Amino acid sequence: MTTTQFYTWQSYPCAYDCHHPPTAPPQGSPLLLIHPIGVGLSRQFWQRFLNTWYQQGHRQTIYNPDLLGCGESAMPRLAYHPDDWAAQLEYFVKTVIQEPVVIVAQGALAPVALACVARFPDLIRGMVWSGPPAWRLITTPTPSRQQNIAWNLFDTPLGAAFYRYARREAFLRSFSQRQLFAQEADIDQEWLEQLHQGSRDLNSRHAVFSFLSGFWRQDYGKAIASIPCPTLVLFGEEASSVTRGYVENADQRLAAYLDHLPQGQGRKIPGRNVLPYESTAVFVEVVGDFIKNIKNL
Repeated sequence: MTTTQFYTWQSYPCAYDCHHPPTAPPQGSPLLLIHPIGVGLSRQFWQRFLNTWYQQGHRQTIYNPDLLGCGESAMPRLAYHPDDWAAQLEYFVKTVIQEPVVIVAQGALAPVALACVARFPDLIRGMVWSGPPAWRLITTPTPSRQQNIAWNLFDTPLGAAFYRYARREAFLRSFSQRQLFAQEADIDQEWLEQLHQGSRDLNSRHAVFSFLSGFWRQDYGKAIASIPCPTLVLFGEEASSVTRGYVENADQRLAAYLDHLPQGQGRKIPGRNVLPYESTAVFVEVVGDFIKNIKNL
């Protein structure tokens, strides 16, 4: 069993775990996982991926951190922006990992990966984006005034009451069915227990409300078009948007990203929006092939 480790960033204790291949020495650039933000989500999201990665014989070391505000990391009352988490990861890569990495980011945390590229491009060998936002969504900014109004509303007793409601099992199951999973049967007790445990600390709401306030909503078109490393974009065949008004099917999303990524590759695989969890084996296989084909990895 892997032991949780900690480092200190800007006086905050930050948690992570480090995984090595069980039967052979590590080989290749390590992976840096970026978990999604949501009620109860943390680095535990990647457990199925981690197990399957080594079962399929891959030998990279994997670093799996909790972003600030999530899991076992500190949960200060802050309005988190993508660059805040990227600054945390920059420190983590430079002081803990100390070598170039391949970033694997889930969902709407793609902007955090982009902020990492802006901060430490020489330490990123490649990236994998699992189910990033619809192209129109990731290139349409939300006015900062609107973001701040939303945050100020969430950062009230009313917001805390809503979070208590949102972490109930009935709500989590319903949301997962409506927005995340392709098959209702895949919403198992392991998933629900993970969310339950991750949301027990009411302070975990700050990261979630920062996400819901839309601080990540900027126009990333130019940043995407200037990514200097190979980037794999994966979408579920039944991909959907959790934001109203942004209707793009998986083919449209994939085509839009590939039209703009300088070294982009893309695939559709079975599933909807949480591919590392609902379609783990296929996801690992495709990511593994991508990494094998990147030069110097």
